[in-house]
Amino acid sequence: MGFGSYDESEQKDQDVDTDDSDGVAVHENEHDGDVSFEVEGSTSDLVDKLGEMKDEE
Repeated sequence: MGFGSYDESEQKDQDVDTDDSDGVAVHENEHDGDVSFEVEGSTSDLVDKLGEMKDEE
């Protein structure tokens, strides 16, 4: 049973010429480090601000 009409000749023997040198090096820019930030408001201030932002939607 098929999933739609197609020409079976297009589905057979698909030779794709691939060049692995054009790929993306996923580990090329890996960094080990720390991230830190300072919060300028208390937790309750931030929760209140979040509530205001949700109410605006």
